[in-house]
Amino acid sequence: MLRISEIRLPLEHPPAALSDEVAIRLGVALPEITELRVFRRSCDARKAAAPTFIYSLDVALPDEALVLERHAGDRHVQPTPDMHYHFVGRAPLPLTTRPIVVGFGPAGIFAALVLAQSGFRPIVVERGKAVRERTQDTWGLWRKRILDPESNVQFGEGGAGTFSDGKLYSQIKDPRHYGRKVLSEFVRAGAPEEILYVSKPHIGTFRLVGMVEQMRREIEQLGGEVRFRQRVTGLQIEQGHVLGVTLASGEALPGEHVVLALGHSARDTFEMLHRAGVFMEAKPFSIGFRIEHPQALIDKARFGTLAGNPLLGAADYKLVHHCRNGRSVYSFCMCPGGTVVAATSEANRVVTNGMSQYSRNERNANAGIVVGITPLDYPGGPLAGIELQRELEARAFQLGGGGYAAPAQLVGDFLAGRASTSLGSVIPSYQPGVHLTDLATALPGYAIAAIREALPAFERQIRGFAMADAVLTGVETRTSSPLRITRGDDCQSLNVRGLYPAGEGAGYAGGILSAGVDGIKVAEAVTREMLKAAPARACG
Repeated sequence: MLRISEIRLPLEHPPAALSDEVAIRLGVALPEITELRVFRRSCDARKAAAPTFIYSLDVALPDEALVLERHAGDRHVQPTPDMHYHFVGRAPLPLTTRPIVVGFGPAGIFAALVLAQSGFRPIVVERGKAVRERTQDTWGLWRKRILDPESNVQFGEGGAGTFSDGKLYSQIKDPRHYGRKVLSEFVRAGAPEEILYVSKPHIGTFRLVGMVEQMRREIEQLGGEVRFRQRVTGLQIEQGHVLGVTLASGEALPGEHVVLALGHSARDTFEMLHRAGVFMEAKPFSIGFRIEHPQALIDKARFGTLAGNPLLGAADYKLVHHCRNGRSVYSFCMCPGGTVVAATSEANRVVTNGMSQYSRNERNANAGIVVGITPLDYPGGPLAGIELQRELEARAFQLGGGGYAAPAQLVGDFLAGRASTSLGSVIPSYQPGVHLTDLATALPGYAIAAIREALPAFERQIRGFAMADAVLTGVETRTSSPLRITRGDDCQSLNVRGLYPAGEGAGYAGGILSAGVDGIKVAEAVTREMLKAAPARACG
């Protein structure tokens, strides 16, 4: 097949227009096109009055070599690459050892799935609960202000991505098409097939729940084992090689290949690893607030008179501003038609995140407005970023008045430097509720100054962004892991053989798709090590 890119058509085009445009582009007759598949569809809405769909199409023709020759030098006419997933090896029978996967978020799920599909029957240990029980506990915080430190937005089957917008796109380099493997497995587990071709696919929380369950069932059917409510409290290390893990129950689980897919909020486990001498280092992350606008305002700013067109859906945005004080402020995890949710995993702390369903039909749009910070802002070693997060989250709990209410402020009041006392037209979606206050003390001074400079700058890109009634809700601190459990080209810890840091918690991913991709890379590294026969391949 040939891949034809940059096919532009108006929104309301008939299905036959795709074949017509391909025939014209390639200079072939319509009957010569024996098969046509949409590989990618994106929307160019830069001209609000006339947005267009941009297609990349895979086309089958009788004489593809001749067509390629005629279009030599045209980068928009190329052979379709092989995007099928190819396993690096199969487990020998009988197995003498089984790999252990710690954590069952996207990285852990895909590490376990690929290991199971390769015949290695992995053992998964997850500190939280199965996803449906976890969902009940999460609602317990949102509706009853009751936090379960082991079962919440951060901990449990599916990881933090389960209670998010369910975005399935990333800017990672992916020459081996691991992302296609992630999306294909999601479709097999129940996701809509459109995620295979839309440019910014998403699923939403409700659909993710069922998908996660289905993927767990496949792992188990292939001989894997998933153990919930089992927290790793220690590593068994001898002569620089891991020999197993110790659980909170006191059970010692032997294993010479341990995947650490912890997630970015496993603070107690990070502390344990640090005490055990596992090499790690502080890394940059971001802090800020959630901002809420009417979704209709964002739709109108992006799509003009076509706002509300079902073909366009709810509009998103991506913003960045470089400030005079040297800081960068940017939008993070934008959730069209979503809600702001309570995302803490520790008692008496407040953390916000964004979530939406597949429909994205809630009243408000929300996004993190965050400021990049580096270890220079939190000196003191690899765990210093965690301490800063805890400090800010505890402060947010106090500013919110306790009971896991979040501190909030209208944008107009924030820019004017005065406390908010009443809401305007935007009703905040955060549960268990907000407490209006002055957010000036919720973040370090440099972050407050940067956000105050950035909001008017964003107004110049999206009219209405700095509207006085828009709501800021604090704090957003879990943007990414504040540390990296550094690994080598073989995906193993720099100083503990057999230990494979993976995913967002280890500092190697930033979202569902990239975490899933990293889980696959690590599973392949484990496979190569256990087989010792497959050719080496860098983990990066």
